[in-house]
Amino acid sequence: MTRSELFKNLMVMAAADGKLTEEEVTFLAQRSSRWGITDSEFGEALKYSISPEAHISIPSTKGECFQLLKEMVRMMAVDGDLAEIEKNLFAVTAATMQINDDELNKIFDEVLQPKAE
Repeated sequence: MTRSELFKNLMVMAAADGKLTEEEVTFLAQRSSRWGITDSEFGEALKYSISPEAHISIPSTKGECFQLLKEMVRMMAVDGDLAEIEKNLFAVTAATMQINDDELNKIFDEVLQPKAE
């Protein structure tokens, strides 16, 4: 999965509840900068995310699946509001990837546990 495809998936997750919060926009801007997403790619991802065709693309490898799910958790948590549709989208994506409960718990632990200084 390319960075552009991963970014598009995050945009779909952010737009799933019908609104983009300031925290979500900031997170997306940081990811786009870090991953080298162009303004054009950003705009395309935004258009796609609000289109009727918008969906999460499932990566082809287990490692890419874990990466996507971790980024989805970060996206859900960034504004402090876990919308029901976001949780459902995450659950369906994880189920489609055949990620088991132990693997999901590991993902949540890695993403949400504070890092020791």
